[in-house]
Amino acid sequence: MDILSQIWSFLGLLTVVQNVLPTQLLSLFHSFYESIQDFFSPYSYFEIPEFNGYCGVDVNDLYRHVNLYLNSINSSSTCRRLTLSRSKSSNRISYTVAPNQMVHDAFRGHHLTWTHQVDNVQDSVEEKRSFTLKLPKRHRLELLPPYLEQVTARAEEFERVSRERRLFTNNGHGSYESGWSSVPFRHPSTFETLALEPDLKTQLMDDLTAFSQGKEFYHKIGRAWKRGYLLYGPPGSGKSSLIAAMANFLCYDVYDLELSKVSDNSELRALLIQTTNRSIIVIEDIDCSINLTGDRMAKMRSNQTMHKKNRNVMMSDSTEDNGRVTLSGLLNFTDGLWSCCGEEKVIVFTTNHKDNVDPALVRCGRMDMHVSLGTCGMHAFKVLVKNYLGLDSHVLFDVVESCIRSGGTLTPAHIGEILLRNRRDADVAVKSVLTAMQAKILGADVDATEGGHEYDDMARTPESIGRRLMESPDHWPEGSPEKKKKKEGYKNVKFLVRLRSLTKSDSGRRGV
Repeated sequence: MDILSQIWSFLGLLTVVQNVLPTQLLSLFHSFYESIQDFFSPYSYFEIPEFNGYCGVDVNDLYRHVNLYLNSINSSSTCRRLTLSRSKSSNRISYTVAPNQMVHDAFRGHHLTWTHQVDNVQDSVEEKRSFTLKLPKRHRLELLPPYLEQVTARAEEFERVSRERRLFTNNGHGSYESGWSSVPFRHPSTFETLALEPDLKTQLMDDLTAFSQGKEFYHKIGRAWKRGYLLYGPPGSGKSSLIAAMANFLCYDVYDLELSKVSDNSELRALLIQTTNRSIIVIEDIDCSINLTGDRMAKMRSNQTMHKKNRNVMMSDSTEDNGRVTLSGLLNFTDGLWSCCGEEKVIVFTTNHKDNVDPALVRCGRMDMHVSLGTCGMHAFKVLVKNYLGLDSHVLFDVVESCIRSGGTLTPAHIGEILLRNRRDADVAVKSVLTAMQAKILGADVDATEGGHEYDDMARTPESIGRRLMESPDHWPEGSPEKKKKKEGYKNVKFLVRLRSLTKSDSGRRGV
């Protein structure tokens, strides 16, 4: 009881002293006590406030990085209390260190401690937040700079991977504060599900990885940190799916730029400035968006017939009326001084006809990598069968490979539609693809009937292909286009009859 009474007496004396002594003198005593404590303590303490200065306006970026870093190291294993949260637009649960809780970390064999301090501001509902880092005093100079660099790098990587990505499109008001509108980007395409040949897939992934990790290299060689890709190929060859896979691989936002909505070159520059770092800027069908090469082509055709001259004049007038974005403006957009606004940006052009694109747009330095996308090879076909039917192998794969070698290749979109339509029966799906390939070998206009009723009838009645295989082209009128196609396809009759026999023998073995 004597000890307790002495403690209460001491506390009472402290209260009296605090009320009697001036505030300045108490602050001086407190500073003196902390100085003595710091002198004998083996640790150093560094405070990182939420805001810079005393106005509470300028956000301290290091505070945000520490918060992200503590999320990335799985603080739940070392912290007793966490604050969980989830935004409406995301399914990901994020957590922060609860007020006045500690998180332990290790760096270069030393133990470090983070404390999340939250203090109430007097006469206000606001709170003062900060992180305090405790580390060994003897090694603070050699530990602090590299450790903070690690915190920043890991925080940026965690933010890149975990944040919700957006798909932007220009809204026709690029000269104003925000010329972009956005929605969440949730396209499921990945390189694992993409119907590409393995060599091309590996080449693309390696190139994207080297670009995303090349900040110091690009700065060393004095080049803007950007990369250009030209994707070209027939419709349905997977250009849009490849763009989505690139965005998911890099965890970048996507800006889909519609040139027909851009009024002039100034608005084009304003849109470029408003794009964020770590983004992909896409211009699809670059040869069809606007007539960028009308003037240049008009000069080249000046010696042609009057009809073509008139047509060029009409195209030039139409261009001036519908859009005032010039070729020079687009060239500066991709490779001029304005292209260095921001870092870690990828620019992608797509086209169905590479020859129609102005050579100045696709030269090295603007479009660094040209990617040709076409019909499916055998590996791409197996990827599609795995995606749609869940099969790793099928007895008709050898027959499909023979068809591909004989010129019966189809686009990924064409094969995907057949497999999607017949996904409940794997055998029917594969045989339907074979039917379409056989029609392609015979010279049937598969592209014109793709997705239409003619193709549906042909796919549902494989016997019709068999009848056509055995028809002789001699019965067709001389000089007709049908006879020409038949003669070309007749060379493959023996091969296709063999395919039919293999298909029928397989059906007999399986009881179909």
